[in-house]
Amino acid sequence: MSDDIALTQLLRASQQGDAAATDRLIPLIYDRLHAVAGAMMRHERPDHTLSATALLHESYIRLFQAEIEWDGRTHFFRLAACMMRRILVDHAKARRREKRGGGAEWISLDDPLKPIQVADPAAAIGILELDEALSQLARQDERKAQIVELVYFGGLTYEEAAAAMEISPATLHRDLRLAKAWLQTVLTPEPRP
Repeated sequence: MSDDIALTQLLRASQQGDAAATDRLIPLIYDRLHAVAGAMMRHERPDHTLSATALLHESYIRLFQAEIEWDGRTHFFRLAACMMRRILVDHAKARRREKRGGGAEWISLDDPLKPIQVADPAAAIGILELDEALSQLARQDERKAQIVELVYFGGLTYEEAAAAMEISPATLHRDLRLAKAWLQTVLTPEPRP
């Protein structure tokens, strides 16, 4: 039995309340989810109060408390990445409220969103702005937004993302290039006079 099939079966069994499946599942998904959380946290400010481990644990708790049904491992990892992004957005909103409009959390558009770059390298994009841009993209083209989430937030390879979306790798590459260009345009600040 392939690892993917075994993981999918463990996810389903865990979701149905099988404690033994959950115990076997955690070591299988922990490292991959921790890597996704770490990639997200690299774009946060150095003094951020959340660590990659805390982000991972909070997302795991929310995922399993929400009793969301997932269709296999790809769907699970996508939901986990979306949950992590949502936690960072919630954290940024709370911090902004505390500062009464200031103190937004900033990330750069470097790896893993490479090669999306802003025109001014000194410019930084806040997690709230990135979240809003992805929401706008989803309203215009849901598939492109899902591809960005799978590849950059979900940590899937291009091949895994193409299979999950049931599209060809060529279509995925084309849509990803267009999504990156669109995000770059939306997230690049207007030049000041």
